[in-house]
Amino acid sequence: MREGFTLIDSLSIPSELNNLPVVESMIDKACQTVGIDEGMYGNVLIAVTEAVNNAIIHGNKFSIDLPVSVDVLDTDESFAFRITDAGTGFDFTNLPDPTAPENLEKENGRGIFLIRNLSDNLEFPENGKVS
Repeated sequence: MREGFTLIDSLSIPSELNNLPVVESMIDKACQTVGIDEGMYGNVLIAVTEAVNNAIIHGNKFSIDLPVSVDVLDTDESFAFRITDAGTGFDFTNLPDPTAPENLEKENGRGIFLIRNLSDNLEFPENGKVS
């Protein structure tokens, strides 16, 4: 667990995209608990659901036998979500730039870019297995 943070909620789901509404409910509850204003709520919702999508699709490769865990962590000054999958990790330092002209029309490849731009901080412990 991140130093100084307290675990305030935890969820484990099978690696199926139809479980995203359960994650969204958790995000709603967590945002209410930590007092996130309405203006920031959308950023949190998009960033966390993108991370969970990536865990399901790229980390666990849709294997319903492999769980995705979502933890909500809190301190007096901030809060965090930790997303964990059973994948082998990825090279998060060498991702294609989704704003490059050759990537603009691609359907995929914007998740990490979105998460980075909507979050105050993004970490990839264990070679990208935990975000």
